[in-house]
Amino acid sequence: MSLFTIFAVLISITALLSYFNERVLRLPPTIGVMAAALSCSLLLALGGRLGLGVEAWAESLLVRIDFSEVLMHGMLSFLLFAGALHVDLGDLLERRWSIFSLATVGVALSTLLLGVIVHFAVRLFGLELPFGYALLFGALISPTDPIAVLGILRKANAPKRLEATIIGESLFNDGVGVVVFTLLLGVVAGGHGVTALEVGELFLVEAVGGVLFGLGLGYATYLLLKTVDQHVVELLITLATVSGGYALAGVLHTSGPIAMVVAGLFIGNHGRVFGMSDGTRQYQDVFWELIDEILNALLFVMIGLEVLVLQWQPAFLLAGLLAIPIVLGVRFVCVGVPIAVLRVFRDFDPATVRLMTWGGVRGGISIALALSLPDSTHRELILVMTYTIVVFSILVQGLTVGRAVRWSLARAR
Repeated sequence: MSLFTIFAVLISITALLSYFNERVLRLPPTIGVMAAALSCSLLLALGGRLGLGVEAWAESLLVRIDFSEVLMHGMLSFLLFAGALHVDLGDLLERRWSIFSLATVGVALSTLLLGVIVHFAVRLFGLELPFGYALLFGALISPTDPIAVLGILRKANAPKRLEATIIGESLFNDGVGVVVFTLLLGVVAGGHGVTALEVGELFLVEAVGGVLFGLGLGYATYLLLKTVDQHVVELLITLATVSGGYALAGVLHTSGPIAMVVAGLFIGNHGRVFGMSDGTRQYQDVFWELIDEILNALLFVMIGLEVLVLQWQPAFLLAGLLAIPIVLGVRFVCVGVPIAVLRVFRDFDPATVRLMTWGGVRGGISIALALSLPDSTHRELILVMTYTIVVFSILVQGLTVGRAVRWSLARAR
């Protein structure tokens, strides 16, 4: 099966499921298409049990797709850039210390706590997960994804400060989570320790280097944009910024995700105001919103279909179900501690910790990182646990976070 055929099948499935969701389910787009795709996967699995042979065809299609490669070295750059493009930089700067602490200290603390707890918790089901792999699980499940809940938060009239904090944290903790995961994977796979100096060097090169590279990339793009006023050329320039910039970040060994977020924020704020005409601004908005919607729908369909290629052993599934409350509990602590410290210096809405805990939805990046692990029985356990958490997070948390926001606002009055 050719690459074009695989892409055509996925786009066709995504279009049909999006139509079905719009006409029948009427759920938020990303959540609806994933729920529909998950239902299709379960029907295909049932068809396989009945000897219809459809499941085998679907599995052969999914096996040819390297989900981790497609997301981490393809879709993620466009998704992060498009997400950052429409974020108000002023709102983020106002909440900069909250966002920075949650995206750095929060991710590190979450990784450690989840690693320790999960390492012991899986033993309840007769499973073994070495401490190094448990830390890897903690690193890959800690980053949150705002895509599924962003529209819901806005419809629920979530407080602007809360919305800015959730979005800002999610945009940056993806990059930080990848850096932490990469460091731990090198230790676990390489079987050697690292010094504090090596950790600091990796953080500087990856994270700080990603910020600096993103700023340089955004400024260079802005200089090009302000010298022309032709929307097709300017769209091509932003496309080159994302695709070429992400590839160059990999060559320079800096964090591509962080660079895309910073470049997107720069162009979406400074570039929009000083480098684009009104007409170009309108074309850019429509184009990148379309890219964002299509790629997100495609990503969530792939998440829904991925259930067909996982090894669903009962003990693995039970471990995944137990991990759900563990992850939520750790999230509550890792949000609560930084915010408790920061409350001394600034005000937060009363329900901030609860809403950020429930609104911290996990997404495709967690599955992609889990899939990048080397083959082993530990990998399969981590994959099933990750997938179980992501599905619960998107379907349950994603569908109820709007209600939680409205309930909290009503109580505050």
